[in-house]
Amino acid sequence: MRDGVVIVTGAAGFIGSHLVERLLAMGHPVVGVDNFDPFYDPALKRANIADALAAADARAPGSAARFTLHEFDLADARATDALVRHVAATAPIAAIFHLAAKAGVRPSIADPVAYASANVVATAALLDAANRIPTHGSDRFPVVVASSSSVYGNAPNAPFREDHDVSHPISPYAASKRACELIGHTHWHLTRQPVAMLRFFTVYGPRQRPDLAIAAFLRKVATRQPITVFGDGSMTRDFTFVSDTVDGILASARAVPAHGFRIWNLGHDHPVRLDAMVRAVERAVGVDAIIQRLPDQPGDVRQTWADLSRSRSELGYAPRVGFEEGVEAQWEWLKPRL
Repeated sequence: MRDGVVIVTGAAGFIGSHLVERLLAMGHPVVGVDNFDPFYDPALKRANIADALAAADARAPGSAARFTLHEFDLADARATDALVRHVAATAPIAAIFHLAAKAGVRPSIADPVAYASANVVATAALLDAANRIPTHGSDRFPVVVASSSSVYGNAPNAPFREDHDVSHPISPYAASKRACELIGHTHWHLTRQPVAMLRFFTVYGPRQRPDLAIAAFLRKVATRQPITVFGDGSMTRDFTFVSDTVDGILASARAVPAHGFRIWNLGHDHPVRLDAMVRAVERAVGVDAIIQRLPDQPGDVRQTWADLSRSRSELGYAPRVGFEEGVEAQWEWLKPRL
């Protein structure tokens, strides 16, 4: 990735804060954007930023001073355009990493309009703002956008390849992410600005959102609270440790100019059953879980499994953190915060 300032949206989120930390340690000035949506406690997001800046400074003293944070809603097209213009006026933009979104399959069913605004409208506004920066051809900076493995829906063939049919999403969240992919392709087609769409597969690790299964299960098992397991435990997820995801994000920014527009899976290629995940949590915490079982939830897919052939060959992507190791690392981070 070339020199210059980097814009990271969703900078105070789980993955965004890890990306900010890595970029600062690499020497990039970073402009973060976050609207601190109350989907979960904004205080936790501010703690994410504080942790990221402290960790970056520990790795590269003084790096935290290269970070600035802007708080606004990216769906406000005028504010988004003003921010991108302001950044471009101060220094060349190296890349935009667009990780901001309303996440979660089940909440999207209850509020599909908010998901369309936060995910689809905001992405369109950001791409349009990026297009207004006066660069041309090979000089155009890449835009990397977070998509999701949820776009595959209940695909019958696994592992999931990027060229599989994804025209049948089963939740508003998945539909919004597929819409972003289509908008990204159209943007590249019309502007020739490089756009990468990254399908994340169940990212976990330190700073994970508190509503996600591993974070919630670790907390509840440790405090002897019941955990809710939907279905019979046979559902599988391709859990991916956050540092591996960040590796893939950065690699995509370097690689996408050669492709123009490209979709890449960022997973682990080792699906884990839900009941096996519960056992891993029990082993990490050293306490048996109290389990309450409920039926499968509408919108939940039965399995996720990333085919990494394209990501390996084109990005050099090679996830390194095994599942048990990753759960233990997340527990070691969470334990003093309980």
